[in-house]
Amino acid sequence: MSETPTIPPIVNHAMKLVLRSPVHGMISKSILLITFTGRKSGKSYTTPVSYSQQGDQVYIFTHATWWKNLVGGAPVTLRIRGRQYEGLAEPVAKDKQAIASGLAEHLRKVRTDARFYGVTFDEDGNPKAEEVDRAVETVVMIRVQLC
Repeated sequence: MSETPTIPPIVNHAMKLVLRSPVHGMISKSILLITFTGRKSGKSYTTPVSYSQQGDQVYIFTHATWWKNLVGGAPVTLRIRGRQYEGLAEPVAKDKQAIASGLAEHLRKVRTDARFYGVTFDEDGNPKAEEVDRAVETVVMIRVQLC
């Protein structure tokens, strides 16, 4: 279990409301809504998550277990900066080197996320490698290929 801060449910609810509203620009540069279907329940779930993007690839990192709904690749809908996108999500849970590389790149773009992973930055502004390596023990990376 991670000792990093978690987001209270009331905050997630408020984030959903803001991200669906005309004032989404306040937070939508680094937070999106991901909608996916539960593997067992068949229910649709939507959760706000921090993200970084490189072209048509979106990267999401999580400590939570909802990512298991995406195992084997799963269609998702992303609400990014006020627009809806369809994509195929693939979780990366076992390739710790890929997760570490992806998380370090993500933290360079979204520095405010560092606290959720227990990572600080060196004097050059890079995430400290040993802290990133510790973080990946409890983190899953989700790559979403936008369609």
